[in-house]
Amino acid sequence: MTRPIAVAISARIAAIRLPVPGALYHLPRPLAFRLTPVARPEEVRTGLADRAVMLLNDLSPGTDYWFQADGLEPFEFRTRPCTALVEAAEFGLVEGTDLADIDSARHNAEALARAVRAVPEGGTLRLAAGLWTALPLRLASGVTLHLAKGAVLRGPALRTGWPILPARDGTGHMLGSWEGLPDACFAAPLHAVDAERLTIEGAGVIDGSGDAGDWWTWAKESREGARRPRGLHLIRCRNVALLGFTIRNAASWTVHPQGCDGLVAAGLSIEAPPDSPNTDGFNPESCRDVRIEGVRFSVGDDCIAVKAGKRGPSGEADHLSETRGVRVRHCLMERGHGGLVIGSEMSGGVHDVTIEDSEMLGTDRGLRLKTRRGRGGAISRVAMRRVRMERVLTAISANAHYHCDADGHEGWVQSRVPAPVGTGTPVIEDVDVHHLAHAAGVFLGLPETPIRGVRIRRLRLHSSAPEAVATPPVMADHVRPMRHERIVAEHADISCDDPALLSSASVSIPSVRDAP
Repeated sequence: MTRPIAVAISARIAAIRLPVPGALYHLPRPLAFRLTPVARPEEVRTGLADRAVMLLNDLSPGTDYWFQADGLEPFEFRTRPCTALVEAAEFGLVEGTDLADIDSARHNAEALARAVRAVPEGGTLRLAAGLWTALPLRLASGVTLHLAKGAVLRGPALRTGWPILPARDGTGHMLGSWEGLPDACFAAPLHAVDAERLTIEGAGVIDGSGDAGDWWTWAKESREGARRPRGLHLIRCRNVALLGFTIRNAASWTVHPQGCDGLVAAGLSIEAPPDSPNTDGFNPESCRDVRIEGVRFSVGDDCIAVKAGKRGPSGEADHLSETRGVRVRHCLMERGHGGLVIGSEMSGGVHDVTIEDSEMLGTDRGLRLKTRRGRGGAISRVAMRRVRMERVLTAISANAHYHCDADGHEGWVQSRVPAPVGTGTPVIEDVDVHHLAHAAGVFLGLPETPIRGVRIRRLRLHSSAPEAVATPPVMADHVRPMRHERIVAEHADISCDDPALLSSASVSIPSVRDAP
């Protein structure tokens, strides 16, 4: 028998992975479990687990537990100690439903800031059940923010008094950002800068109120000299755990770790309406060692978008650093433009990204790699294993002619004629896909740096929608419409264990394929 695996353990919550064969987001069948405090066996807790990554809530700090689930070996773990439990309500919070009440939002932000300062290293700030509207709160190192069941922490509808993060801090490092470049942005309702040993957890809700104000009406613009805020923005943080909460209605990207090292997200629910602009679910940018497990996504843009910054219009690169080591397991992408996306901001390089044992239902794309001339950087060692897709338009796409930015449709970006190789030439290599169920793929590389080392194994196509309409499958110019295609590739090296899946057809419209 195999043993359960601890994904993350805080003082009051344990995220446990149940390694059952065939488990994706859900288990093949529910498992009965028992949870027993070792020193208090009379307090045994029983239940049924239906997800591969389960959260055990309401645990006692500094306590040994014995966990048993049907068919798995017994597993013992110990919760972290907690130096103090601080109740946010004791600092004079005002509960209310008026999202336009800026005075109350400012009052609550000041009260929460005092509460954060009152939490000792290793302590917990608990936000009790209630509807709490506050201007953005900055979290600190060594603090656990515990959102109790029924607690909703939300931003106000108006921008009056909303703090702004400058593009760079006093040392010149990127602070505020927008689509991979330093840029002033409104602070996220919850954010942290240079924090370590930070935990945000609980069964409560973080609500960015993107649907309440005018945030979603100026998606690519600035107001008051700043870009839209994220839902949760973590900048240069180390050893962060995000456990169990729901985060919804972000003004732009929902969860944005930027320059972080050592982050685990488990059991979250990330939500945004399908028509909300650029409300990506989880966007690790220039990060190392990121684990995303048992997270449910239903958003207005990409579910997970792995990024590494964007080279500036004049080649600026001092803000760039790589993303390396992203692991996605047992997640559910119920809607979104892409399930797991890399790019298009990838100038610092993205390496060692794996998604496995997950489900994508109704996303436009499954695994999606996107870049273009001018970005530079490299994408390498990408793997997708045991992923089930339903109602996905294109399962796998790699596009080196992505027509983003103002010059994205220029001839030098979209030309299929080889261009000189330089610092702005992107590279895609070493993509490994196997145990994948559903549709096929499109790979559109650059003639000067073809996509290399793509390996596809055990791809199973179960059905194609009879009502499908022929449409270009990737966002690039001169791409022909496709319907019920197999794997098509241009300027790409593809290896497949089933040669029948490889098509000899071109991706581009034949008349422009080799045009100067």
